[in-house]
Amino acid sequence: MDGLVPAIIQDNETCKVLMLGFMNKEAYETTVKTGKVTFFSRTKNRLWTKGEESGNFLQVVSIKSDCDHDTLLIQVEPVGPVCHTGTDTCWGEKNDEPVMFLKSLQDFISKRHEEMPEGSYTTSLFQSGINKIAQKVGEEAVETVIEATNGTNERLIYEGADLLYHMIVLLTSKGYRLEDLARELQERHSKTWKKH
Repeated sequence: MDGLVPAIIQDNETCKVLMLGFMNKEAYETTVKTGKVTFFSRTKNRLWTKGEESGNFLQVVSIKSDCDHDTLLIQVEPVGPVCHTGTDTCWGEKNDEPVMFLKSLQDFISKRHEEMPEGSYTTSLFQSGINKIAQKVGEEAVETVIEATNGTNERLIYEGADLLYHMIVLLTSKGYRLEDLARELQERHSKTWKKH
């Protein structure tokens, strides 16, 4: 393609495909050097850093080549809407997948477990030990049940979020991740699954 390769731009957190652009060698090298996605504009016939006019830059998280080495997948953290029309994606979709935040939260909690920074509530949980963490999960479960049966919907969501957070801390302390629960649920959803 005259030295150009397609570059698929994907939100690192939501996994939504945001746009497609083209890069030549110079655009690729500029992207790697600056950490901001830069394309070769076929209409302007020059390098073009996404956001240079709007301020809606695409901060690079990772760059991967496909199996044939003729397409790039660039995972980014977008700053503002991506499309020139003002929409989140070039397909007019909302770039909003709140459930994907759970992966980011898991990564954050795992990092806390590795680094154990002082003054962090999560660090204090890990330092308190597995019994205390398990007790906290139990407390949050009871509070969630109370809100579900006798409380408000707003408090149910609040306490449910506390329960989920503390459950992720418990899993992490045992060497597991939220993805392990997701895999178990996925397995149970298959037609071949049998209860243990």
